[in-house]
Amino acid sequence: MDDLAPLIERAFTIDVVERSRAALAVEGAIPAHLQGTCYFNGPARFERAGLRYRHWLDGDGMVCALAFGPDGPRLTNRFVRSEKFTREDAAGRPIFRTFGTAFAGDALKRGVGLESPVNVSAYRFGAALLAFGEQGLPWELDADTLETRGVYTFARQINELTPFSAHPKVDHRTGELFNFGVSFSASTPLINLFRFREDGTLVYRKRLHLPYPASTHDFAISERHIVVYVSPLVLRMEALLQEGATVMDALSWTPELGSHLIVADRDTGEEVARLDVGRNYCLHMVNAFERDGRLVVDVVEYDKPLYPEYQVIPNLFSDTFRGRPVRLTIDVGARAVVARTQLAYANSPDFPAHDPDVTGLPYDHFWMLGMSRAGRAGRKFFDEIVRIDWPTGSSEVFQAPPLHYFGGEPLYVPDRSHPGGGAVICQLFDAERERSSFVVFDAFRLSAGPVATLRLPSPIPLLFHSSFSRRAE
Repeated sequence: MDDLAPLIERAFTIDVVERSRAALAVEGAIPAHLQGTCYFNGPARFERAGLRYRHWLDGDGMVCALAFGPDGPRLTNRFVRSEKFTREDAAGRPIFRTFGTAFAGDALKRGVGLESPVNVSAYRFGAALLAFGEQGLPWELDADTLETRGVYTFARQINELTPFSAHPKVDHRTGELFNFGVSFSASTPLINLFRFREDGTLVYRKRLHLPYPASTHDFAISERHIVVYVSPLVLRMEALLQEGATVMDALSWTPELGSHLIVADRDTGEEVARLDVGRNYCLHMVNAFERDGRLVVDVVEYDKPLYPEYQVIPNLFSDTFRGRPVRLTIDVGARAVVARTQLAYANSPDFPAHDPDVTGLPYDHFWMLGMSRAGRAGRKFFDEIVRIDWPTGSSEVFQAPPLHYFGGEPLYVPDRSHPGGGAVICQLFDAERERSSFVVFDAFRLSAGPVATLRLPSPIPLLFHSSFSRRAE
């Protein structure tokens, strides 16, 4: 196979330096409307006491706070002091099995699940900054210092074994938080839906039947509905609990089971429709909204699952399959897909992001990462940032320079003083020089290149998801 991502291994061997409000060197001009803090979370350490992690989801979570204020951009980055991190740090050795790595004597959380590395996302909810990992409760951090305060149980309304995903949705108009979690019972698999008021009060927890114990990473909300795309990536829990398997090894792709959309009423959490949507795989959804009496659901679909492409570090994305943005138009009452629109951009995109102010509302644009070498055999990585225009189906692409790679979800920050304008911020790793930056684009002129580059004093790994808080420092 060809090496289509030369030197990408350097992004997975960084010895991270934690910093507090470090000043960043700026090239170019930072847009004036960037006033607040960007939060990024992702896996940032892939080795402990000689054990090398195999899977991208295995690494210990680190949150970065990129603050824009009167004294210029400042960076704070800290590992989340989760149960996994602190116990392993104190012991000086690995203790817990991870998503893709098992070892002799490894432990599970209370014997029934993974101890989360808290390495996927970070969001403000009310006065709290919450860091999330896959299928576990979030951990609360100090929003300024990123000091870990402890596991967040929503005032003990849910417990540490409650299934809870890393992709909550916060409605910025109401302040409410919605989330889901999967119960992987072989006999009675369930999707759990949660709705919390802005003050943290649990409005409901609803349990809906799943057709099979499906590994499900994301969901979407509209003004009236909650939508879950269920892909036939099936988790066999007995392999995890009784055979010592990793989650990755306990997963099987069974497309003959079909893919499904489960639609629930947003107000009550009750199921209102269930639809067959083919045999594809969806890791991340983009958005959902109501229009002309229909429910519109936007997703990124692949021919098969992405998780096998997250290993073995650093040789990721070596397969030839492709992904693409897809719009599904649903007649909820008839329980039918009445239209399917597949866009031309097929460079295995991921990490879609839109204006957070239009979560659940009609919108025209979103941003994501892509791979220019998609469809070719050999390891690859994200080297394109893309804007999709739904009305025209067109895409605008910025190609990173050679030996440069983008990390994680592009963060769109709208310019509220100029409707229709905004900036996109993304992490960029220069593998040749082993240097990290945040690059800022005019969101609607990506191809013109960055308007500002913020150089970090030391490199950081390529992270996952992002969010923005307008609270000025």
